[in-house]
Amino acid sequence: MKVGVSRVAGSVAAVAVVAGLSACGGSSGSGGSSDQAVVTVWMYPVIADEKAATTYWTQIEKDFEAANGGIDLRIEQQPWANRDQKLATAFSGNKGPDVLLLGPDQIPQFVTSGSLEPVDKVLEADKDKFLPGALDALKVDGKLYAVPIYHTVTTTVYNKKLLAKAGITKPPETWDEIKAAVPKFKQAGVATLDYSASPEASLNLSFYPLLWQAGGKVFADDGKSVAFNQAPGVEALTFLKDLYDAGGIPKSALSNANVVADQALGKQQVAMGFTNTLIDAKTVASSWGAANVVVGVPLENKKRVGFGLPGGLAVNAGSKDVDAAEKFLGFMTQPKQEISLATASNFLSPRTDAPVPAADDQAKKFEEALQYAYSGEVNPAARQVMTLLSVEIQAVLTGKKTPQQALDSAAKQSNDLLSRQR
Repeated sequence: MKVGVSRVAGSVAAVAVVAGLSACGGSSGSGGSSDQAVVTVWMYPVIADEKAATTYWTQIEKDFEAANGGIDLRIEQQPWANRDQKLATAFSGNKGPDVLLLGPDQIPQFVTSGSLEPVDKVLEADKDKFLPGALDALKVDGKLYAVPIYHTVTTTVYNKKLLAKAGITKPPETWDEIKAAVPKFKQAGVATLDYSASPEASLNLSFYPLLWQAGGKVFADDGKSVAFNQAPGVEALTFLKDLYDAGGIPKSALSNANVVADQALGKQQVAMGFTNTLIDAKTVASSWGAANVVVGVPLENKKRVGFGLPGGLAVNAGSKDVDAAEKFLGFMTQPKQEISLATASNFLSPRTDAPVPAADDQAKKFEEALQYAYSGEVNPAARQVMTLLSVEIQAVLTGKKTPQQALDSAAKQSNDLLSRQR
């Protein structure tokens, strides 16, 4: 018996956690006939519009079941909020879905706990048709633990009207150009660079790109300690602090958690963002006017780099029917589905032989930015380290600590954490 897509009430940012945990599927799954394999999938709002997401995933269920008789596919929409905690709880209780969507920084911790099944054989015939970086980001110790079904990329977005108001004809795309632009934008009555400093914000969309642009790393090469308190990290946090003190970053940054529409960037109180998606660009077009949206390349200091990662489907090692689950992975990684999902989500395709047709000039710019995308360093403690570091960055912006003091404090806490996990 088919269940269909569970709707998630409310907006993506404000959705409440869905109560309860469904058991792994399999031939004995509730609601399925005795001769059917039941495959449950936990999907997240990669298609931001709830109605569009429901329509899309319902059609995927129908198409997959038509091509795979005997498998009852149940795609359940889950919220982004608290997903790590909910997944950890599901795995620890030997419950949860057969298939789940994961990002590269989530995978190592679940591999360490033995919760994921290697899925190399799913792409055995097609692995040379995917972006190498997309596959590498989803591997641990050389084994593939998720197959990429879309690829994100972030880059700069400028408000052309505010650039003109400040008398700036060339959008700033290096740190030095940004620093030079601050007095001009201040004279025009706006801040220069959007930033999200809330502890709830992902550092992948705030501090980490600056760290990478400075030539730094989050973790040491062996993964047993952190490296963000070295010279590049200090340079990145000093750059951030100097901008904030000079009025180049809006004060609302302290409470912004990677939100665009109702924050400084969307309200035209700041001239540019540096970790924005294509969806962000389309969002601000409605308030700025499409002609005022300029999409650039990722920022550059010692390196030009922006955040971008693959979203991957993984298989629960506790699934009662791994073969059926892997058939869904194989289905979603075919060109037709890769293109349709990327089109519906405004992301990109990780397949080199299945590019998403660029619908407009903005989409083309984001596709060009993909060459600079970096997904970060995988580590089982990546999420915990991010939480520790976020608090210390806030302390710097509010003047309670120097950049070196804050980074050293976060490093000590992080290294203690890493030592306990060895």
